[in-house]
Amino acid sequence: MHSRTLWLLGAGLLSLAGAVFAVETRGLAEATPSGLNPNPVHLYRPPVAPLSAMAQLGKAIFFDASLSSSGALSCASCHSPDHAYGPPNDGPVMLGGATLSRQGARAVPSLTYLERQPNFSIGPDKGDDDNIIDLAQMAALGQQAARTTKTAGGTGASANIVPQGGLFWDGRADTLQDQALFPLLDPNEMDGGSAEIVADKLRHASYAGRFVELFGAGVLKNQRLLIAEAMFAVARYQVEEVSFHPYSSKYDYWLEGKARLSESELRGLQLFNDPDKANCAGCHTSAPTRDGLPPLFTDHQYEALGAPRNAALANNRDPNYFDLGVCGPHRTDVAEQTQYCGMFLTPTLRNTATRHAFFHNGAFSTLERVMDFYNFRDTNPDKVFPHAAVGAVQKYDDLPQKYHANVDVTDPPFDRHLGDKPAMTEQDEADIIAFLKTLTDGYKLEN
Repeated sequence: MHSRTLWLLGAGLLSLAGAVFAVETRGLAEATPSGLNPNPVHLYRPPVAPLSAMAQLGKAIFFDASLSSSGALSCASCHSPDHAYGPPNDGPVMLGGATLSRQGARAVPSLTYLERQPNFSIGPDKGDDDNIIDLAQMAALGQQAARTTKTAGGTGASANIVPQGGLFWDGRADTLQDQALFPLLDPNEMDGGSAEIVADKLRHASYAGRFVELFGAGVLKNQRLLIAEAMFAVARYQVEEVSFHPYSSKYDYWLEGKARLSESELRGLQLFNDPDKANCAGCHTSAPTRDGLPPLFTDHQYEALGAPRNAALANNRDPNYFDLGVCGPHRTDVAEQTQYCGMFLTPTLRNTATRHAFFHNGAFSTLERVMDFYNFRDTNPDKVFPHAAVGAVQKYDDLPQKYHANVDVTDPPFDRHLGDKPAMTEQDEADIIAFLKTLTDGYKLEN
């Protein structure tokens, strides 16, 4: 089963009511001195049920470190349940390989809230339309089409002909099953070696009998089928296990009228949804869908933000190496569409306050530095980018000059210019961070 067909068709589409909600929240601090949502909604969450036999097998595989060359790294090592299925370390990337000394290429994304992730596409998602134009044709249209500015509460930007959907930072996998296989074989991660080695380990695992119970004894003799079913089991675990998508944050309960936001959190929500201020909701949608599904805090689209180069990454010691996201080096099918070079998937902001590595390259380690980047990138770039030996600011230093035109300079707050007044004050940034902390799962309601 594809992950996005788990529950309720139409998930992820903002309704008109949702757009109005995003606009109206700008005045909530004054309208709700009690901190309660004046217009509570009913949110539909995934059903909770015991794990199927397939999902139980997937759980065993997810926590099995013996599948790695080091014998010490499992899926759960980098996607820790105690850290919102994100990295448990404080560094920009995780370490893997046979001796746990090789750097992963990118910051580890969270595995939460992927059950509604659409397939990778370019341009508006067509759902199950059989007449989808292929990637190359859509990309060609995108070279000519005008780009709509993305603002909180707006709806026009959903028609932008830009990459969207998919898994990983570059969208190179469409299903949780495919996604699970990449780190298993990556020499910088679990370093499983080869399909033959992985299959042999699965045959001798403590849970090998479960494969036979589910698929018959022949599955152990069929290497390709064995690995495919193993990865499908991991996907089923991610889909069925409620902790991957609990929707249990303070903000979820506030939407339902069950929790109160503080004055700082309310101000942060206002700023988050204000197109003249932070405009975070322009990409990180904060309103429930028309079906009453909780917001995912991403529009699933890709952006080139021009984050600074991270000198702590081993790959970046080579001055000619650049991670171009959709254009490579990890995916190659869109490499010729250079108008997308430097674009990376917009992640969910749920549980973002639990992280210590932000952006694809882990360039920032705190939310304060992330907010400074959004606030000063264009007005005071010297605050967020390195300086050359002669003193000049090296803006967009992690992207070749020929691709600098791909960087978003139209969506607020990136529509400002050198010397302009920044969109946010120091207090504004602090209030937005206070709001972002309300997106952390596991909030305990007051009795």
